[in-house]
Amino acid sequence: MPIEIKMPALSPTMEEGTIATWLVAEGDEVKPGDVLAEIETDKATMEFEATEEGTLARILVEAGSENVAVNSVIALLAVDGEDAGTIAAVETEQAGTPAGEPIPAAEPETTTERQKTDKQHRTLVSPLARRIAVEKGIDLARVSGSGPRGRIVRIDVEAVALNAVAPEQAAPVFVNEASSASASQSDLYAGRSYDVVELNTMRRTIARRLTEAEQTVPHFYLRSDVELDALLALRMQLNDAAPIVDGEPVYKTSVNDMVIKALALSLAEVPDANVTWGDGNMRRHHSVDVSVAVSIEGGLITPIIRDAQAKSISTISTEMKDLATRARARQLTPEEFQGGTTSVSNLGMFGVSSFDAVINPPQGTILAVGAGERRPVSRGDVIESATVMTVTLSVDHRLVDGALGAELLAVFKRYVEAPLTILS
Repeated sequence: MPIEIKMPALSPTMEEGTIATWLVAEGDEVKPGDVLAEIETDKATMEFEATEEGTLARILVEAGSENVAVNSVIALLAVDGEDAGTIAAVETEQAGTPAGEPIPAAEPETTTERQKTDKQHRTLVSPLARRIAVEKGIDLARVSGSGPRGRIVRIDVEAVALNAVAPEQAAPVFVNEASSASASQSDLYAGRSYDVVELNTMRRTIARRLTEAEQTVPHFYLRSDVELDALLALRMQLNDAAPIVDGEPVYKTSVNDMVIKALALSLAEVPDANVTWGDGNMRRHHSVDVSVAVSIEGGLITPIIRDAQAKSISTISTEMKDLATRARARQLTPEEFQGGTTSVSNLGMFGVSSFDAVINPPQGTILAVGAGERRPVSRGDVIESATVMTVTLSVDHRLVDGALGAELLAVFKRYVEAPLTILS
């Protein structure tokens, strides 16, 4: 029997991915450790290695195929002297399972069930969409697919389910124009010019996770104005003192690097706020791992500074530069962007004065950092000018109450306004 090569789960949260490139061809000999393909997940493009020795008999899922579910059979490997050509021919004759679908186990079934299964297998359907259809009793023959080659994906099934439950109350479900067979939202823009932009895996994941976060996490927000002049002066001194190698400074500290360190020290000082949600309980973490939002093409990613409370600002600066560079090249490993205990999102460099950030579950907090601006401040009876930034702490009320969140924000303000205290 040939070995089924299945779509790997390259991260704990991965549900589906895109086969970017096959690096081997049918008939090629492979051995453990050989790179078979490049898989694009929601956050990175990663290499997929062989674990068995044999001959690649057949590729079931072509390069460029999207929405391929984890554990779907994507190729067959001939082993123990099996003839790869024979396997490929037999599989071609029995091709009832579309590319990217798991090959069903053989089990007794009635003629009616077999006819129904054959009909569904002739329709391109993602495994997740098929499961939702079964759970909601939806006939896939009534669903128009918006995926590649008309493939039915989750959003198509959910749209039908929503309209079937309460068509007169259902909110509009915005889908790809190609899937709108029945008077869809595209009718609203008849006669207008627009482009249909397919959502990539990353954007779909961002949409799903942030929707879940807003719907399931009880957010509340705490805001504070923090003076920056002392921190900016210290930053200039640190950069002036940075070692020079080949005519370039070894590191160049940013305000964001110092914000990361200040937040990490604050959470170390207020450990009851360094928590994450965990299926009906909470985890109080011993180290502070700060996720930092980095904008990349097609979305954003949050590489993590581990044990940030114990690292020097220069180390944080060097690590952050490396992580951001590799994030934009989609070269991060899952361990480098999953599992933080808090997050920082800084839009100050874009001139944004203040904003409210959405919590990244299961984390309990995220700090939104605005731009430093010259503002009038009151010092007793005297009005002076100072550089001030507004920060907003978004908090999960299941984990952190108002007083505890306020304590954390006050400690953060103290560190930033007395920046010598964050040097370590």
